[in-house]
Amino acid sequence: MKKLGILSAFLLIFSFSASAQIEEEIRERRPQTTAPVASDAVREGNWIIGASIADIGMNFKSDFFTLNLNPRAGYFISDNAAIGTEVQLGLDIYDGGETFRYGLTPFVRYYFPEGAAPTHRWFGEAVAGIGGSSEEDSDGDAVFSGVFGLRAGYAHFVAQNVALEAILGYTRTSADISVGNGASGLNLALGLQVYLPARNR
Repeated sequence: MKKLGILSAFLLIFSFSASAQIEEEIRERRPQTTAPVASDAVREGNWIIGASIADIGMNFKSDFFTLNLNPRAGYFISDNAAIGTEVQLGLDIYDGGETFRYGLTPFVRYYFPEGAAPTHRWFGEAVAGIGGSSEEDSDGDAVFSGVFGLRAGYAHFVAQNVALEAILGYTRTSADISVGNGASGLNLALGLQVYLPARNR
């Protein structure tokens, strides 16, 4: 009876140990969904490269497809503050034709230290530049004009130098049709940004 009790205790301890080891291996194999590097990514001398996608959609009733893509590059002139430029690219395909949109908008972005966490940062951004479209000027509107916008966003770091972003903003343009992350007015975009450290780091 005593041997049976010792054997039972040994098996119980062994099963707990094996279970803990299996759980640890499962945790190590899970895909990374966050990284505690937000403060390192927004330091002076770093670079930001990426793109955002907005207004992607397809209307099957009217055969209308739209897509806006905004690649960008910027440089951190100080901790939390970056300047750069964004290329505005848009395409509408519809029954009877297509329209191509284009623009170049320098931006200033600031990451707020308030509310910052190791895995994410909130930021504000202003853009100002020029834009236009391939659409003919039929009503006296400007085919090529200024683009202005204010945006607020959230960057969630999923790896050491990579963040997923959500941006809500207001864009204003006098061009014939929409330029930037959607038409003039409020718009929402999702993006992927890569933060490259300065050479001396």
